[in-house]
Amino acid sequence: MFGDVMERNAGRLVREAPAQTVLAVIPTLNEERHIEACIRSLMDGDERLKHVPLTVADGGSTDQTVAIVESLKGEFPNLRVLHNPKRLQSAALNLAANQHSSEETQFLIRCDAHSIYPKNFIIDVADALETTHAASVVVPMDAVGETCFERANAWVVDTPLGSGGSAHRGGRKSAYVDHGHHAGFDLAVFKMIGGYDETFSHNEDAEYDKRVVQAGGRIFLDADIRIQYVPRGSVKALARQYFNYGKGRARTARKHRHTLKTRQAIPILALLASVFGLVVSPLFWPALILPLGYVGVLGAASIAVAVWKRSTCGLFAGLASGTMHMSWAAGFLRETFLPKSDKRALPLVFRQKTL
Repeated sequence: MFGDVMERNAGRLVREAPAQTVLAVIPTLNEERHIEACIRSLMDGDERLKHVPLTVADGGSTDQTVAIVESLKGEFPNLRVLHNPKRLQSAALNLAANQHSSEETQFLIRCDAHSIYPKNFIIDVADALETTHAASVVVPMDAVGETCFERANAWVVDTPLGSGGSAHRGGRKSAYVDHGHHAGFDLAVFKMIGGYDETFSHNEDAEYDKRVVQAGGRIFLDADIRIQYVPRGSVKALARQYFNYGKGRARTARKHRHTLKTRQAIPILALLASVFGLVVSPLFWPALILPLGYVGVLGAASIAVAVWKRSTCGLFAGLASGTMHMSWAAGFLRETFLPKSDKRALPLVFRQKTL
């Protein structure tokens, strides 16, 4: 089937998904800076977009996010606002899938308020689901920055020193994968396996993908559908984000009893080695080679990125990379050895079955 899909895509023989079979959802929480540009990019293109319901599931924004969305309804009559009392992105998708889908809805498209979408994104993802019959379609992410730190962050995150070489981080080859950045779902499969686990504030996508694969579903990475997103613009925000990512990955590993990939284990080893070197150095000073060696790698990366991009902003690349590594590893270890109980229950839409 994979070969057939590639041949059809190469020849542009793609099955079109009718507009009434598609539901697009944007989870939001205080996204006034990005939401209008996001909506306008999503509504740019095919005539079918005018008839695709676009739901903004807001988690209680205290800024102008909802007001901006309401002001756009005159221009985009298909735009709707849904209150998401649980605030989390996972809950937003589950809520929209249950409350804003109809009997005709077959495909659920997930959109991120921080992303800048190419023309026809919603339609292209729905068509990919219709064509491949995959349980999910995932897409590559291309980071772009506005401030100096965001640009450095964007330049390094899509490299092995940043994301560790994930297929969906700047990937150029379409293929079936075990995980990727969520773009679209077969709604019947989404409901059948229970949607997102709402006890996950982060890494809910990877946890969902585990259940899809366990149920016999397939995940298709469409490298021809690409999105741009703006990464975190400060060390503090980036550290918080990756600390939570690490915690989420630890919860996924614990729930599904699987081991980490090599690229995921490296940041943990780097953190442990650096801490060990610092602790032991008063007694055995050569142990400092461990943290200093790591800092040296980050420094070399900063210089390399600055030269590569011909910008002094690249000098922040090592700082961004180190923040990702150390925060992710700290979050993973924190959740692994000192887990907090989470009493929020997973509302299964249907009991899980095998596809």
